[in-house]
Amino acid sequence: MTEHYSQLTGEPDFPSIEENVLKFWKENNIFKKSVDNRDENKRFIFYDGPPFANGLPHYGHLLTGFIKDTVARYKTMAGFKVERRFGWDCHGLPAEMLSEKELGISGKLAIEKFGIEKFNNHCRNSVMKFSKEWKQYVDRQARWVDFENDYKTMNPSFMESIIWSFHELWNKGLIYESIKIVPYSWACQTPLSNFETRMDNAYREKTSKTVTLAFELLENPKFITTENVKTYKILVWTTTPWTLPCNLALAISKNIKYCGAIINHEMFIFAQGYLKIFQEYCKKNKIEYQLYNKDISYVNLEGLYYEPIFKYFADVKNAFKILTADFVVEGEGTGIVHIAPGFGEDDFILCKMQDIPHIDGDTSNLLSIICPIDDGAKFTDKISDFKNMHVFDTNDQIINILKQKNLCFKTDEHLHNYPHCWRTDTPLIYRAMSSWYVEVTKIKDKMIEINKTVNWIPNHIRNGQFGKWLENAKDWAISRNRFWGTPLPVWKSDNPNYPRIDVYGSIRKVFDNVKALEEDFDISSLNDLHRPYIDNLVRPNPDDPTGKSMMRRVNDVFDCWFESGSMPYAQLHYPFENKEFFENYFPADFITEYIAQTRGWFYTLFILSTALFNKPPFINCICHGVVLDTQGQKLSKRLNNYADPMEIFNQYGSDAMRFLMLSHTVLYGGDLLLDKEGVMIKDVLRNVIKPIWNSYNFFTIYANIDHIKAEIITDLNGLTNIMDRYIICECISTIHSIFNAMEELDQCSNNFGYNIKLACNNITKFFETLNNWYIRRCRSRFWSSEITQDKQEAYNTLYTVIYYMIKVSAPFLPIITEAIWQRLNFQKEESVHLSSLPNISNFILNNEDKQNVQYMKLVTCICNYVLSIRSTHNIRIRQPLNKIVIYSHNCPDLLNLPVEYQNILLEEINVKSISFKSDISDIASFQLKLSFPELGKRIPDKVKRLISLLKNDQWKILENNKLLLGTIEAEHYIINHNEYTLTLKVHNDFACTINLDQHLLGVVLLDHELSNELIMEGIARDIIRIIQHSRKDNKLNISDKIDVVIHTKDNIVKDSIKIWSQYIIQQTLSISFSIHEEILDIKNINEYYKTTMKDKEVSVFLKKSHI
Repeated sequence: MTEHYSQLTGEPDFPSIEENVLKFWKENNIFKKSVDNRDENKRFIFYDGPPFANGLPHYGHLLTGFIKDTVARYKTMAGFKVERRFGWDCHGLPAEMLSEKELGISGKLAIEKFGIEKFNNHCRNSVMKFSKEWKQYVDRQARWVDFENDYKTMNPSFMESIIWSFHELWNKGLIYESIKIVPYSWACQTPLSNFETRMDNAYREKTSKTVTLAFELLENPKFITTENVKTYKILVWTTTPWTLPCNLALAISKNIKYCGAIINHEMFIFAQGYLKIFQEYCKKNKIEYQLYNKDISYVNLEGLYYEPIFKYFADVKNAFKILTADFVVEGEGTGIVHIAPGFGEDDFILCKMQDIPHIDGDTSNLLSIICPIDDGAKFTDKISDFKNMHVFDTNDQIINILKQKNLCFKTDEHLHNYPHCWRTDTPLIYRAMSSWYVEVTKIKDKMIEINKTVNWIPNHIRNGQFGKWLENAKDWAISRNRFWGTPLPVWKSDNPNYPRIDVYGSIRKVFDNVKALEEDFDISSLNDLHRPYIDNLVRPNPDDPTGKSMMRRVNDVFDCWFESGSMPYAQLHYPFENKEFFENYFPADFITEYIAQTRGWFYTLFILSTALFNKPPFINCICHGVVLDTQGQKLSKRLNNYADPMEIFNQYGSDAMRFLMLSHTVLYGGDLLLDKEGVMIKDVLRNVIKPIWNSYNFFTIYANIDHIKAEIITDLNGLTNIMDRYIICECISTIHSIFNAMEELDQCSNNFGYNIKLACNNITKFFETLNNWYIRRCRSRFWSSEITQDKQEAYNTLYTVIYYMIKVSAPFLPIITEAIWQRLNFQKEESVHLSSLPNISNFILNNEDKQNVQYMKLVTCICNYVLSIRSTHNIRIRQPLNKIVIYSHNCPDLLNLPVEYQNILLEEINVKSISFKSDISDIASFQLKLSFPELGKRIPDKVKRLISLLKNDQWKILENNKLLLGTIEAEHYIINHNEYTLTLKVHNDFACTINLDQHLLGVVLLDHELSNELIMEGIARDIIRIIQHSRKDNKLNISDKIDVVIHTKDNIVKDSIKIWSQYIIQQTLSISFSIHEEILDIKNINEYYKTTMKDKEVSVFLKKSHI
């Protein structure tokens, strides 16, 4: 006879199963078919953020990939066409730093000496260094992406779209060039965007040298007269002594009161809030001082000039005077701030307002005055004493000079959070630079408005982390004075006397309103848009009548964040190609990355999408958390605190890793603390993957033994067995729950969609119910020797729920579901991923079905409580007990539990009988607790009276879970369900309360007295357990018939076996069964497997029967 289903013997090797599935997909082009066979006009768009390919993928990449793949598979099975084009981030610092390392050079000067052309060619060749390994990891994690049609940010088509977008922003008045203070990485020799200083771990503790120093006034303070003071000095505290050579002003506050202290005829002026620190220092160092007896106001100091400590800028006009500023506050400092306009944003703005330095309209020399450092943060010739020294290395020398000049009051060390370069881990500086900006502040309000239309997951991101970031948005510095990147399409006159700026938006003339390079330059030999080729495009300045000045491209390239933020349109070469497609399918339906991208990629996408298209870049966004080690530390090769993902895949399979991540709170911004040893993944194998496999395995073993071909049940009509109807109802309910979890935004139901974790939890819960409840309770139906209608229906039912659950689980467990799909020959689809999500519209649950599900929930709930009582008192489940008593005051379903459900309950808990009581007072007493915070909101003047009535025990429960406090005849109050809690205190150690779905239903009491009959039945059940464990330990299949011999001299055991022999034979599939007192009476004993009972002198011998 025919075996209809492929069967796997022995323990499943999941990594090997996965490799075979991956091979099947590849050989049969299943991914391509899954995209091609969907409706062209029903598309689901998601954006795949471009990673850098100059390093191997880590667990964070895998997590993001699992989410993307799961959503894409789900939407594909929902009938959408989901193209999954992969992309690569090719430009920017990561590529340049790798090339510098490989070439053995460092810094911009070294690169220019090496040659920009050769350097960029090296970047081009090395940037895709690990692309092959990326593909291997992505393929092995069972993530489907289109590598053949990938996009690269270094492709000319991508770059041209970026140039177009800059031209559009320029035309909209959103681009400007300006000198500003920017965070600067001297290690990378480039400025950073303001949001890059908010990336993960950008701020960290740093100990800085601090100095409190004195600036001597050149004139006496206004309205201050003292006979014994010869000089006046201003005390200033700074954490950046290295900026003092560039000091151009001091700042005080109109809101701070100042004071003076006289030491040796010198008055030191500082904020009154600093007085305590001043006094403690003087006391410690035995310095005598005299306090000036009047308050000093900002009026006394504003506008006064002081002696510069360093003379490098002594000839700068309008400098070295005291200014007032709102940003000066009392804190750790002296209430007076040293101003170096080249190294602080507030400093720069203040000096600009005060015309410091005064440069007669010529700004060409401004940076050399206020920021005399080179690209590596070393002082230039202008600061002669510290020429070619790194700014941080000058602190000690500067402090020594202050001491020599008797201007150092005190020094200290200051521990504070300080921004670091997120690429090199070096501390940043803030410096003045000329950059090109997107004027984000001009579109900020529009971005905030558009943000309200995006479905953020978790939802608090919208008004929280991302919303607050938008509220404080600053203009974005998009230019980098580097080499490997898309060049800014800006040409400027090289003579400031004949200023002109040209901005281009395309290479060749395509649109009337877009200026093309070919209009002004000979581009016949321009085959590459990168530097230095595009830099060679030079022409005379049309606005120069002398004909001498030339239009030259600015040296800058784009920030690579601008490029990745442009990917929605640049990957399509919009607007030069695919114009209609992009405009029809923008914004994207879905996007996901880790939560810090709210200040990175999500943010830049939002800026450009708002500025260019007045739309959000995406509709739905999952912000997931990060993967750390068990100590909460970042995964690091240096710390050796994680296993190679490929090793995990090869040991446990990628489905287990996928499901672990998808079912964790990391999906919604939490942290996943991943152990290196794989314990968490083993738990997923044991609790999720194996139960799914076991349900399939159980079906195939017995269906093949019985030569049964099962059929898919399409509705509930004709099903009579309550277990069959129950498990199908649970299956349909689970599928509905998964559909609801994965649905998109539904404000009415407060469902924000894409709840992948909830969907995974539903899958786990169902297969637990299927294995531990339905299959276990129906084993006798599958084991019966005859092929009855009931047996066929059991097979059909099990086949049906596996079929539906395999389909709905496929996006979350793509490989194991495919393996089962292929083995069970479901329908006609070549792959489960070419099928559709289950159509369950024919399964209409009537009231009786819903009631039966509720009864089964009650049964399983009571089972759990009774088993808990057994466990507490060390009563093994195999030991039958006499009865249970169920008490309930408010649950008719419980008191009227139908007999068939009572029988299921009694079988599960191994108890003989059940009784019900509505009077709960015999076993427990109610304990009522009022929620006074809630009551205080509604009836605050009655709280004391309520307490009095509660003490008198005057209350009862009403319908709808409301409470009557008092008596109907006299004073009483109705208490709402959220204003009280009701508990039960049981009066018997073998009783416990019954709670279901957070509702208190009653109490269950277990009768634990044992009779001889019960003891003997328990022994028989122990014998069965020993036999079944021996069967498993000796690798016999669960369907194998066996011969069993029992050796014992224990009379109670012998009597028990004799009474229960038929039950033992039936439960163990025994063909022959015998008992012997003498071991020598057992024939051919060497052919048997032997097992002993620990607490009794019993040996069990078994072997596979050949009958």
